Amino acid sequence: MIGIKKSRIGFDGEAFLAKAGVGKTVVSLKKKEAAFSQGAPADAVFYIQKGKVQLTVVSKIGKEATLGILSEGEFFGEGGLAGQPLRMGSATAMTDCELLRIDKKEMMLALHREHTFSDMFVAYLLARNIRYEEDLVDQLFNSSEKRLARILLLLAHFGKEGVPETVIPKITQETLADMIGTTRSRVSFFMNRFRKLGFVHYDGGSGLQVHTSLLSVILHD
Repeated sequence: MIGIKKSRIGFDGEAFLAKAGVGKTVVSLKKKEAAFSQGAPADAVFYIQKGKVQLTVVSKIGKEATLGILSEGEFFGEGGLAGQPLRMGSATAMTDCELLRIDKKEMMLALHREHTFSDMFVAYLLARNIRYEEDLVDQLFNSSEKRLARILLLLAHFGKEGVPETVIPKITQETLADMIGTTRSRVSFFMNRFRKLGFVHYDGGSGLQVHTSLLSVILHD
């Protein structure tokens, strides 16, 4: 959960994001269920209380690309707040999820009325924009091996507040290839190399375990 403090007027951001109410609904999704699909009305913002969500987009010729994977404490689907009428992509549960669905109108009211919440939300969007810039630099200048190592560390929450998750729910090599802009065969080659070096561990059942030693791939020139 993003750290949110009570303001002097008594607004509690954590309570706002924890409870259903007028304009807010708790949505439980099973793995592979969609929160929304590409082309649907952009009428709500979602906040992840539990689980992981994959964002994807499909081109006119049917090619699918992964835009990102989000975890607890993150928002998605906020395009409607900026006037986006329809969803530009789809959001699908990678694990069993608990989401808070906040109607566009309710979200706009909260942002206008509650400065603490508004400041937190803007800070989140700015941080994510920085992440997108870092992704672009990574894509332009780093090798596919370093890009893979970076995305695995990000998925495991290394470098974020709190204890790293270390275990990533099952994710396909095709998805990883989409995210770093390479082929599945290259991802397979690097994953086998990481495993032999002890940077990652996977047994096909419990997910992918990422070790801090994987940082050496990024730091090595």
